[in-house]
Amino acid sequence: MTGFHGFADRRSAGRLLATRLPEFAGRDVIVLGLPRGGIPVAYEIAATLRAPLDLFSVRKLGVPGHEELAMGAIASDGANALNYDVIGALGISREEVQRVVERESLELERREAAYRGDRRRPDVSGKVVILVDDGLATGASMLVAAQALRERNPARIVVAVPIGPPETCAMLRNYADDVICYATPRRFGGVGAWYDDFSQVTDDEVRELLHRAAMW
Repeated sequence: MTGFHGFADRRSAGRLLATRLPEFAGRDVIVLGLPRGGIPVAYEIAATLRAPLDLFSVRKLGVPGHEELAMGAIASDGANALNYDVIGALGISREEVQRVVERESLELERREAAYRGDRRRPDVSGKVVILVDDGLATGASMLVAAQALRERNPARIVVAVPIGPPETCAMLRNYADDVICYATPRRFGGVGAWYDDFSQVTDDEVRELLHRAAMW
């Protein structure tokens, strides 16, 4: 996008991204944010569309000792996607991968309990599901989210993010029915580089936004 310089914060990114989604207003839609950073973005989209908001918990599987590098991702319902190119190139053993999967599975369980409480997971069967995060890098987390959701028989899966490299957005079109990336700069440099405020979203903020959306 010519002249694009980034976003003020996640909420403003969500409002801009919502301008690309008017066709989904008034349809049987549910907006699912990937915690934690995707929730403020998803909140603004759900508010614009007057659609239900919920979360879909996914965790990146970081390479041991280099956790910022993804070797895959897992979803709260047990679905997973592993990047065997990364695992093979770095010589990561099956036992090391399993240890990371077990650790991140515990964190997924904690987050589900912290955010959802006793609320049931939403029924997405026959609905248009808009999957939202604050940006894409490798796309591993969004890929596993889309794969896991496909098993629940939605009418359509729409991936919507404010920012991502063009090759990642293109890759996800193999797994989702629509992929809407507001900006796809070729010189990417990481998701956080495109936000003035990319401070960590807290558990309390996630709970507050879900609570507000439940009152629509």
